[in-house]
Amino acid sequence: MNPKGKLIIIGGAVDKGSFTESNFTDNVEKNLNFFEKGILKRIIDESKNGLSSKIEIIPTASKIPNQVGPEYAKAFQYLGAENVEVLNIEKREEALSDDSYNRIKNADVIFFTGGDQLRLTSIIGGTPMHDLILQKYQEEEFIYVGTSAGAASASKSMIYQGSSHEALLKGEIKVTSGFGLIDHVVVDTHFVQRGRIGRLFQAVVGNPKTLGIGLGEDTGLLITEGNSMEALGSGLVILVDGRNISDTNITDVNIGDPISIKNLVVHVLSKGDNYLLKEHQFTIHNH
Repeated sequence: MNPKGKLIIIGGAVDKGSFTESNFTDNVEKNLNFFEKGILKRIIDESKNGLSSKIEIIPTASKIPNQVGPEYAKAFQYLGAENVEVLNIEKREEALSDDSYNRIKNADVIFFTGGDQLRLTSIIGGTPMHDLILQKYQEEEFIYVGTSAGAASASKSMIYQGSSHEALLKGEIKVTSGFGLIDHVVVDTHFVQRGRIGRLFQAVVGNPKTLGIGLGEDTGLLITEGNSMEALGSGLVILVDGRNISDTNITDVNIGDPISIKNLVVHVLSKGDNYLLKEHQFTIHNH
């Protein structure tokens, strides 16, 4: 059964206008041009209750949750969202609380911010709140949004460690279990800016059934019915398809040695392009 919910995964550094500038409020109309074209506006549009949707910002992954959470809340409020709150969960006992569970139960949209994805999954993974998120995604018109760490955590397999410049050396990346909303994909973020293509190559060559998704900054994917993926935002989405790999030395070389891969397929998506995960069908949107 296809999930009724939607996933919106973002590569980080969402263009939400700069709230650090003292004159932001004076130039709201000018700055809202960012929002109109941007991903945050699309989140509201995709939600079943629009501007009255209950949106919970969850900054668990961040080291500075008290700054990050309110900044995103403010961005949604500038777009006209009427019911935005920050759900601060910094310890596992808070994730296990009835209050956290009930707030997720009543939410139309949850938004996991950036930070450390291992922190996110270790605090929330395996809790009744986690089970509820999975259930709502399958059974309700519910939206899971994750940026950076929140995006990496969405899939069943999750990259949580690995240097960018040495990532095509065997053993340089570490993969663990994410939240498990979508299977057969692995997500990497800040992708173009931090030169992480090697990380994704290694994740895919280890299991070629897995589609690698590399998200640029202020760039995302809207995934509906667990299958149809539409590129959002201002940058690029890189897809790495390993099904046609014809040869690799990954099992022959020692840890720390370079990996060779033959016949790896790479797609580049920009805003409006569509990819069907089950059919492996890529359609370029003619603007």
